[in-house]
Amino acid sequence: MRPLYKRILLTGLTAGTLDILSAYVSVFIETGRISRRMFQYIAGGALGLGNSLNGGLPVILLGVFFHYFIALSFTLFFFFLYRKNRFFGLNKYFAALLYGFFIWAVMNVIVLPLSALPPRPINWKGAPLDLLILAVMIGLPSAISASAYYRKAA
Repeated sequence: MRPLYKRILLTGLTAGTLDILSAYVSVFIETGRISRRMFQYIAGGALGLGNSLNGGLPVILLGVFFHYFIALSFTLFFFFLYRKNRFFGLNKYFAALLYGFFIWAVMNVIVLPLSALPPRPINWKGAPLDLLILAVMIGLPSAISASAYYRKAA
């Protein structure tokens, strides 16, 4: 059996990749163009939007780091919750949906307002789609992976 840290790392990288791909697809559907500044925008949470959009490769790499750090953090927390709370083990699909809501709430109520990005109101109209994307792209891989890992460990 693989060590837990390897499972969490692989799951977090998978979830982060699925999440960023869905963000690119979403922007493409909305605008008809592929975003060239997605990771610069993410880095803007720490640097400020004006600074990050004028930055080059180092800012893009910082955005990549932040994106995957957040995805890995949520994955790690899910594995912790899964082990500590039997509720998550009852139905992994329902757990993924609830976790998608949790991620959305944390990002929109805590992380983004505390970031250096310009304040903006919560997009309630787009919230259901955002929740579904987070549930499928981060919650579901985390739930499937945690379920399989802890089932083998038992």
